[in-house]
Amino acid sequence: MNVAVLGASNKPDRYSFKAVQLLRQKGHAVYPVHPALAEVDGLRVWPSLSAIPVPLDTVTVYLSPRNQKPIADELLNCSARRVIFNPGTENPDLADQLRRRGKEVQHACTLVLLTTGQFAKGAGRRPS
Repeated sequence: MNVAVLGASNKPDRYSFKAVQLLRQKGHAVYPVHPALAEVDGLRVWPSLSAIPVPLDTVTVYLSPRNQKPIADELLNCSARRVIFNPGTENPDLADQLRRRGKEVQHACTLVLLTTGQFAKGAGRRPS
């Protein structure tokens, strides 16, 4: 599964860094996204979602709602079928827009989904 980590960090104590590591450990192709970083945990960092050269299955969001505003259109138009808003990143307006575009939206912790075996189960479901 191709997964973008939006708001990836190169700081090991950050949840977005831990998500990059755990996603890799679980066998996912990980695409960290951050406009000011070159590398996270040995992976190339992409400056934006639109720069990623492969179709995405999931975007997991680690940006506050305020920091989501500049990239909202990019998130709405990306290829990902699912967007996960991690705790503290909830954005009801953007979530509604994503659903209207046919994307699955989850309000969940990516780390919990991965450690409990629920991460892959939700990927690609279409909202009812």
